[in-house]
Amino acid sequence: MLPDSWQKVLGEELDQPYFKELTEFVEEERAAGPVYPPREEVFAALEATPFDEVKVLVLGQDPYHGEGQGHGLCFSVRPGVRVPPSLRNIYKELHAELGLPIPDNGYLLPWARQGVLLMNAVLTVRSGEPNSHKGRGWERFTDAVIRAVSDRPDPVVFVLWGAYARKKLKLIDTERHAVVEGAHPSPLSAKKFFGSRPFTQINEAVALHGHAPIDWRVPDLGR
Repeated sequence: MLPDSWQKVLGEELDQPYFKELTEFVEEERAAGPVYPPREEVFAALEATPFDEVKVLVLGQDPYHGEGQGHGLCFSVRPGVRVPPSLRNIYKELHAELGLPIPDNGYLLPWARQGVLLMNAVLTVRSGEPNSHKGRGWERFTDAVIRAVSDRPDPVVFVLWGAYARKKLKLIDTERHAVVEGAHPSPLSAKKFFGSRPFTQINEAVALHGHAPIDWRVPDLGR
């Protein structure tokens, strides 16, 4: 289940009683109806961004709950799926801040492959019911991911958008790592998100850490 590069730092979590209970709960949910993302994509963020390659960690809340939306990377949707409102607002800020064209898709795998870990705090959701798997154990697991990245010797940029994400600040060694905080890009708080220039802040911190900046362009895939 867990990608090899993360097994060495998180493998013990999978042996904990809470994780076995969580696994049983999710399987019961799948037996009762659709759960997103599909079983094989639950750890897609960890697969796309190996532990030693993390330069930026963007924390979301829980997966998109519409059919075909959630595929394991926070804020991202598969090619061919309509771009959700929060991601549309991210694209608007990228256009205003960096002049990047707004792409025709919401597939953020190109970011993940550059070392941007796009992880939700909760990794599964019942179809049509946001936060339906909240408080079942995923938060304990993803807190362990955040701590593992924070414990790495190489500095990382943690991106915490919204009050929920900012609660995770206590898990991060802020003496060694950079933190970019701000409003969530959802329509409810987008006015505060727009103009916050998060991507410039992220790339400035990445450069200070001695890494190449993230190329935030998302290639068009054709309609």
